[in-house]
Amino acid sequence: MAIFIKIYNDNPNSKEIKKVVDILKNGGIVIYPTDTVYGLGCDITNTKALEKIARIKGVKLDKANFSFICNDLSHLSDYVKQIDTPTYKILKRALPGPYTFVLPGSNSLPKVFKKKKTVGIRVPNNNIARAIVAELGNPIISTSIHDEDDVLEYTTDPELIFEKWQNLVAAVIDGGYGDNHASTVIDLTNSIPKVIRKGKGSLDIL
Repeated sequence: MAIFIKIYNDNPNSKEIKKVVDILKNGGIVIYPTDTVYGLGCDITNTKALEKIARIKGVKLDKANFSFICNDLSHLSDYVKQIDTPTYKILKRALPGPYTFVLPGSNSLPKVFKKKKTVGIRVPNNNIARAIVAELGNPIISTSIHDEDDVLEYTTDPELIFEKWQNLVAAVIDGGYGDNHASTVIDLTNSIPKVIRKGKGSLDIL
């Protein structure tokens, strides 16, 4: 049975953030707010937790397109091959914000992602998500709980999310109502940026 943790985005309480990080370090899965839809996440270094998320989403882990939530761009060099200046400028302009950028993955990706040529990077404009990553010391996985067949309320109201997911995850963070528009996904692996999914973020950053 999951625990329900209220955290305020304006001023995330460090004691509550630590509670969430302890859960993640023990292989727990959490549902947390972002600047778009609520996300399902775990520590990217915990293979068992990653496998559990893949099972929940009904995908094979090596085929899953999970993004990494980072607290700023300093994590990039750990997981992404060296990027050129124009690409870095786009990232600098857009982040933190409601975007997922597909970038070339480096050799130092966690074991289960080693075969992946690319990685999706998110730096959400949400203090709770970024505080969790900062405290944990490495990114968390992000996959939205957005379900195309579902009532949209599920994705925005933390209490309804808790009712639906309490037996599948270790914690649900109530960071207030979420959005029901996913992030804009942009592929930056080639010299010309390619929009894969138009979501909440404006394309003016390109």
